[in-house]
Amino acid sequence: MKSFLNLFICIISYTTVFAQTLNHEVIDPEGHPKLLGLINKEGLQKDTYKAWFDANHDHYIVNDQLVKTFSESLKDYKIKVFLGTWCGDSKKEVPRFYKVLETANYNLDNLEVIALDNQKEHYKQGPNGEEKGYNIHRVPTFIFYKDDKEINRIVEHPIETFERDIEKIVTDQPYRFNYIAANYIQHLLATKTIDQLNTEETKLVAQLSEFVKGSRELNTLGYVYLRTKAFDKALYTFKLNTLIFPYKSNVYDSLGEAYFITNNYTEALINYNKVLALKPEDKNALEMIQKINLAIKQ
Repeated sequence: MKSFLNLFICIISYTTVFAQTLNHEVIDPEGHPKLLGLINKEGLQKDTYKAWFDANHDHYIVNDQLVKTFSESLKDYKIKVFLGTWCGDSKKEVPRFYKVLETANYNLDNLEVIALDNQKEHYKQGPNGEEKGYNIHRVPTFIFYKDDKEINRIVEHPIETFERDIEKIVTDQPYRFNYIAANYIQHLLATKTIDQLNTEETKLVAQLSEFVKGSRELNTLGYVYLRTKAFDKALYTFKLNTLIFPYKSNVYDSLGEAYFITNNYTEALINYNKVLALKPEDKNALEMIQKINLAIKQ
């Protein structure tokens, strides 16, 4: 009885919508603590997170001479960071980013840090929708603003180092961040209808094939749309991924899942059978086909 009550309390704690409070910690249904919403360095140095934050912060050797070349220019920028305290890349990169900013004597009042979730129903979302409008599909993401306009961003990890990447961004040098194909799709889906995009499909597939970093790039974006119930955008993104990577079983698995969730069992079956054509013993595809057939009979 006691364990059931503890689980119930954890679920209530996790699912309650809370006001915007600094360094708000929740316990997910599996018993894992995480920060959600607006946070700062003090929150990241709480006991739960201190070990990985301090280790990655203190052990990073900053290129002091390079920082001196952009520290003055950096003062004109505001920065917004989206991370996950559950995310390996965030644990590694965010402490290093803090150390570079501190070396540059950057005013941390101009830094806003937002922790996102990893639960399926809240995938890469903030507790109050803080991520909306920022095209976040990977964490960490570091967005640089000047005069309230986004200038550039660093996505997941630097192209070279934080020092070199920041220097390029704040001194107006050419800089292209990671996963630019996913960001381009986000832009297109925000500015055009899917019918319009379907007429440009062949050209778009050819363009994206040059820039996309493997099948996981658009797959991750598709799940961001799927978990936020933007089903048309999710289906479009997953379908586009199958056209770019027709030999990858995982792209058909994701498209099949999206069709299943939207109750299009015919298309779901088609895609899970494509998975089996490429990977005959795929356990998930076999289980999903059984599940779909049961749903059809009902």
